Amino acid sequence: MKTICLYFEIHQNIHLKRYRFFDIGTDHYYYDDYENECSITNTVEHSYLPALQALLQMLKENPGFFKVAFSISGTAIELLENYAPSVIDLLQDLNETGGVEFLVEPYSHGLSSLANEESFREETLRMSRKIKELFGKSPKVFRNSSLIYSDDIGNMVASMGFKGLLTEGAKHILGWKSPHFVYHCSQNPNLKLLLRDYKLSDDISLRFSNSTWSEFPLFAETYMDWIAAVPEEEQVINIFMELCALGMFQPLSSNILEFLKALPACAKARGISFSTPSEVIDHHKSVDALEVPYPMSWVDEERDISCWLGNGMQREAFNKLYSVADRVRICNDSRIKQDWDYLQASNNFRFMTTKSSSWNMYRGIYDSPYDAFTNYMNILGDFINRVNGMYPRDIDNEELNSLLTLIKNQGEELEVKDKEIARLNARMKKLASEGAETAKKVSTRKVADKK
Repeated sequence: MKTICLYFEIHQNIHLKRYRFFDIGTDHYYYDDYENECSITNTVEHSYLPALQALLQMLKENPGFFKVAFSISGTAIELLENYAPSVIDLLQDLNETGGVEFLVEPYSHGLSSLANEESFREETLRMSRKIKELFGKSPKVFRNSSLIYSDDIGNMVASMGFKGLLTEGAKHILGWKSPHFVYHCSQNPNLKLLLRDYKLSDDISLRFSNSTWSEFPLFAETYMDWIAAVPEEEQVINIFMELCALGMFQPLSSNILEFLKALPACAKARGISFSTPSEVIDHHKSVDALEVPYPMSWVDEERDISCWLGNGMQREAFNKLYSVADRVRICNDSRIKQDWDYLQASNNFRFMTTKSSSWNMYRGIYDSPYDAFTNYMNILGDFINRVNGMYPRDIDNEELNSLLTLIKNQGEELEVKDKEIARLNARMKKLASEGAETAKKVSTRKVADKK
């Protein structure tokens, strides 16, 4: 039986303000609050609220049948908490239906998986704790920023205890293979891989309202016929996209939400089900290892990382940023930590791309990639000066390594304690259940004796 794994990404980057060279050393606040508020409220009004309300309706009208998954970046959560807490409330309403799974990704929606393993681990586990705090469950499936994946990244993710990972069904990696099977990491078979069907996903997120598209207008019946026509042995159809595709990339006037709401009935009529990523991983065996020696992503035609690190400016900014990664991890300054999250966001590097094919060529406040590079490097110069002011570049390596080891050990101790607390809580629930059952039996006996 074919099953659809439907997943939405929720991410909003923190917009940087115009920052001149002469601001270095005097201005330590780097953000355009007006633009951040306008951007998130516009996205919430035209996409997040109507889209999530439609999904909630679908879950309530199709209990136990319709399923959906989300991952949210830490920067998006902070913006939503500050400017649109109703979205968080709505996500919690969706969670209470039992048909939703929340995944985890790096807190910053950044590129730490390509640069610094300890930073990558720290922000992933921090994001996992945030998801647990908001929605009550620890994520079991990982989704990297823009679905970036390689064999090495898979091995790191598996070592953190995750059982599955979402990534792109890139043609240059799959070759003749189909994305409609479950695969596993070539370096660790315990990590299963779910691959995005980029054609079926982009038909909704990129082409739906395009009147020049040969399939326009697309109806839910037609879309489900395409899925039903997939060879019978190819049972897992992964449809992954950004949530803002519903309402922003594809305007509400295109009837995108009506199309979406019609999908469950059309799927049911064709014997097609919906599953969360964890359900797919639990119910389907891997058919083969997937070898990905070089990082891939879901961005641009190349499906690689060239949109972030394809030119010298981007690599210079990237290397400069992560040159202070270890020092940032040992500091206790909350402002430094927050700036670190915001400066890591992958969008900052995307604005510097010189690729002519980059999607929509959106550059925020910048006139050109060189403008984006100059502004970012001015901010980065001030940030690095602040970090080096706390932990100078000539700090003794032995002292730095000692601090890093201490932090790592503390993190491992906290992880062990969290697991022990979870085990004890489960034990207490079991004992309470057994106690209630015993009390019920005693009460039943007393009633019987009286009779």
